[in-house]
Amino acid sequence: MSNIISWDTAPSSSMAAEAAESAEAVTRLIARQGAHITGIAAELRRTPPAFALHAGRGSSDHAGVYGKYLIEQRLGIVAGAAGLSVGSVYRRPLAMQGAICIAVSQSGRSPDLLAMVDLARQCGARSLALVNDAASPLAAPADALVPLEAGPERSVAATKSFVASVAAFALLVAHWSEDEVLRLAIEALPDALSDAWQADWSPLVEALADASSLFALGRGAGYAIAREAALKLKETSGLHAEAYSAAEVLHGPAALAGKGYPILAFAQDDASLATTRDTLATLRDRGARVFVAGTGIDGTTMLPGPVVHPLLQPIVQIVGFYKAASILAPARGRDPDRPPHLAKVTETL
Repeated sequence: MSNIISWDTAPSSSMAAEAAESAEAVTRLIARQGAHITGIAAELRRTPPAFALHAGRGSSDHAGVYGKYLIEQRLGIVAGAAGLSVGSVYRRPLAMQGAICIAVSQSGRSPDLLAMVDLARQCGARSLALVNDAASPLAAPADALVPLEAGPERSVAATKSFVASVAAFALLVAHWSEDEVLRLAIEALPDALSDAWQADWSPLVEALADASSLFALGRGAGYAIAREAALKLKETSGLHAEAYSAAEVLHGPAALAGKGYPILAFAQDDASLATTRDTLATLRDRGARVFVAGTGIDGTTMLPGPVVHPLLQPIVQIVGFYKAASILAPARGRDPDRPPHLAKVTETL
């Protein structure tokens, strides 16, 4: 791999070290918070919410999108993203009686997130906080708190806290829906995450070392991971990356995807696979260079990873991606721990 750190050489950044701890973080989450999450899920079964809102910024918002798809797919409850400025800037009361607001945060300190949780309470909704810093201000106003147990995270680019966030959503939905197959699959997730960190995604790193733009694609829970991957490529590698649903990309954006244009796709072995493959085949036939995490198609580059439950595939895929991103950044002359113009805690109003 010319001018690129060897895949077998562990990157020295905090981002890489913390992403490599994802399996340990999920192990702690299951061991320390599993019974607590089971209790929260039992209460949600007793008094089901009318609908669910997720609230977060950046990676935490992407975790909420993952949770949205699980809640809608497994529970049939409408879920969506809260407009944080409605509570913090516009201060407009909302018809939230009987809903649940699920706030996700690494730091638990952003004023707009705190304002949304407060608004939810004032408007008759319950609130649940998934937060890495259990002593943060977000813990106080929430009706229920799940510490993510990811441990201290120094790198500006969140990795293990994101993985813990999506794992917490998966664990909550598994118990809420009483899905024993998914629950047992989550118990085995830490081993799969360890395997995912070792998976060789060097063809993607080589292709992106000199790239200027990229599409990240996914459907369902995989769309949340595509959004996370696109954000990380911007943050850590200075690479313009845009995330789209594998269904939405053909409605205009695909006009950019000509010969050699890189596409990073996240595919799951579920009902979305056939249409995702159709989209990727169309982009491949237009000359795009397509990389697929999950089940791929002829003429694309497969990015390996362990075989897990379809709803957990996006989680193991993002860990494989984090390894690639931590190698790509220095190959592009970037320090992944110090993205320009960014700070670890961003407090927006």
